[in-house]
Amino acid sequence: MFDFLNNPDYDLVGAFWTTIQLTFFSAIGALVWGTVLVAMRVSPVPIMRGFATVYVNIFRNTPLTVIIIFTSLGLSSTLGINLAATDSPTSLADNAFRLAVLGFVVYTATFVCESLRSGINTVPVGQAEAARALGLNFLQVLGLIILPQAFRAVIAPLANVLIALLKNTTVASVIGVAEASLLMSSMVENESDSLFLVFLLFAAVFVALVLPLGLLLGWVAKKAEVKR
Repeated sequence: MFDFLNNPDYDLVGAFWTTIQLTFFSAIGALVWGTVLVAMRVSPVPIMRGFATVYVNIFRNTPLTVIIIFTSLGLSSTLGINLAATDSPTSLADNAFRLAVLGFVVYTATFVCESLRSGINTVPVGQAEAARALGLNFLQVLGLIILPQAFRAVIAPLANVLIALLKNTTVASVIGVAEASLLMSSMVENESDSLFLVFLLFAAVFVALVLPLGLLLGWVAKKAEVKR
């Protein structure tokens, strides 16, 4: 029934491994950049607050496909910005992969930022005031008092952002990243007699990735839940 998988051109494991790598590196980058953005959004410095607010509102409301295409056509093709060594035999594939990661980080960080900002709002104001009364500066209050509690409060929303990121990685196929969606497109074109099986196969693998991840992060969220 799945005889088409015997085709050596269909590297199913490699395609989904690329999808997992995209998700992993993009999630780390988005978490770091999103944390920086939320620190700027609650900063006492007006310029930093303004920059973070404008950034979040622009990129959160820009279609992800537009951002990914811009990283390829705008940064790489037009401006000549390459994120991989040009003398490498895999330079084109590596560059496309890294540009896709950059696009996902730019986009997903806005949702991380807003999730963390909602978590910050759950922390009693008195804790920050008490910390300032003890002589702690803004960064110390944020890093030692506010953010640890905010992260614990928003594990579930961050889990939803991560799951959405995993599914959003399919957009990377538009710039030629050899992930699951690109392989599925190739199979759909070449295996017209097995379209249903192709869709069923890829849907099943994505469910196998998303479902355990959701259950695991849901369990972590319950364990780390802040008791008020």
